Amino acid sequence: MTSLLDLHPTPTPIASAERDARLQSLGFGQLFTEHMVVIPYEEEFGWGRGALQPYAPLSLDPATSVLHYGQAIFEGFKAYRQPDGGIKTFRAERNAERFRASARRLAMAELPTDLFMASADALIRQDRAWVPSKPGESLYLRPFMIGTDAQLGVRPSKKYLYVLIASPSGNYFPSGVKPVTVWISEEYVRAAPGGTGAAKFAGNYAASHLAQANARAEGCDQVVWIDAVHRKYIEEMGGMNIMFAYQEGGRTVLVTPELTGTLLPGVTRESLLQLGRDFGWDTIERKITVDEWEADVRAGRMTEAFACGTAAVITPIGRVKSRHGEFAVNNGETGPVATKLRKALLDLQHGHAPDPHGWMHAVVDGHTAL
Repeated sequence: MTSLLDLHPTPTPIASAERDARLQSLGFGQLFTEHMVVIPYEEEFGWGRGALQPYAPLSLDPATSVLHYGQAIFEGFKAYRQPDGGIKTFRAERNAERFRASARRLAMAELPTDLFMASADALIRQDRAWVPSKPGESLYLRPFMIGTDAQLGVRPSKKYLYVLIASPSGNYFPSGVKPVTVWISEEYVRAAPGGTGAAKFAGNYAASHLAQANARAEGCDQVVWIDAVHRKYIEEMGGMNIMFAYQEGGRTVLVTPELTGTLLPGVTRESLLQLGRDFGWDTIERKITVDEWEADVRAGRMTEAFACGTAAVITPIGRVKSRHGEFAVNNGETGPVATKLRKALLDLQHGHAPDPHGWMHAVVDGHTAL
């Protein structure tokens, strides 16, 4: 696969002692490895020869179309150190598929899956010493693509640049998983039917900042979005999918908002639904209203609520606030369903549990990991 790329590693690598020192205190998305992958595209010629090269700033003309018309998409997935020292990625093929879907929605060039996978494998192999090994740590991969035509006409770019960078990341919750308080946004919406909600489009996240700031002003950690048409159906929490746990007749039931085209089809969401089925739980994808959320919690039918995504895996929701009042979920504590799902997924990703669905992709063999 690396034959699809030219390899130009840095002639001045960071000393191992300095690298090890940097890896001792990891946050999320603040530290970056020594290399990146770039692959250019031109409408006339298609995808050009890609290169793995030293991590460095990009040079853009002031008229570059992404700076004016926002053709920018991205993805996020992780590589995990295994017990034998090897390295595997989790469901990167699904991220490649979603990356192509996002490109289609933004009228951008679609990167072939083999190029996506080759870029990830090459970067991980080159920077394998940067993959941390402590529980909860991983190498976060951030592929993105931008329109690079230097012109001001309002049209899709005819040139694109795909870039992949990597960030060693620590446990998203260094002091332990703690439930968050959320604010139901009634003033702003994340996405509307026919819009870009199902795409990993940079503009979706820029448009969310004001609502997130409003949530913080209300003493909340995160915003919860409701639908743009009826203004009552729950969609997402910030940039994460939401799930609800019910106990019905002695059975656990996982409920999550159905994919209507306005929600991002999360890879973690999809994986947790499968794990739930593996546990023998019922899983349901359907619409659920804010009123139903509160009523089911107060009636004791809904026992937990949590968000899920690549970065944090699972984020329990302990309290829900809106202009109409507030209520606690599971007494504001992390519940057993969220705990079990989180442990099961992390154990699988770190190689401490079987991988019955073939989700893990081996990149570096344990005997050649360092």
